[in-house]
Amino acid sequence: MASLISQTALRGRSQSSHDKLAQGLGYFSIALGVMELIAPKTVCRSIGLDGHENIARAYGAREVATGVAILTSNDPTPWIWGRVLGDAADIATVAAGLRNGNSSKGNTALALTGLAAVTALDLFCATKLSSEKGSRRTAVADYSNRTGFPRGRAAARGAAMDFQVPRDMRIPDPLRPDVFRRREAQNASAAPPSPH
Repeated sequence: MASLISQTALRGRSQSSHDKLAQGLGYFSIALGVMELIAPKTVCRSIGLDGHENIARAYGAREVATGVAILTSNDPTPWIWGRVLGDAADIATVAAGLRNGNSSKGNTALALTGLAAVTALDLFCATKLSSEKGSRRTAVADYSNRTGFPRGRAAARGAAMDFQVPRDMRIPDPLRPDVFRRREAQNASAAPPSPH
């Protein structure tokens, strides 16, 4: 996992505090997901959702996948928003445990409080990353200072005027624009006569 850390920020750019928070949420997501995959019965029993082990496993797989995506992505923003959506599903599922008449409603309420706190943290991170990085709608590319010429326009102006196109690469004379025919005629008249 150590090699994944450096890939979170764009290359050549330092990570913001929100990128680092996203990284922490990625690790948390993997740890939680692994716990839900390995011990779904224990997780379900502790929050009063006995018999929902398959849901816990599915949520665990989602958590692991989201965590890996956060840690390996150059921009974790969409994956953090994915966590926010996952949190909403988690809250809805755990809240169902309050209506089941289970004996561990205290644990269910505690789990909901924890989920609400994590959701608030995910939402904070997602909104900060979105405002920091911008979106396709708000991003504006400014290429006003670029010319496309490595040495500038002045150095490129007229650089190919003396280029002679090889005969086998030329367009047949009847199809050639007048500009090229005139240039060739000028070049031919300027060339010194061949000694015979």
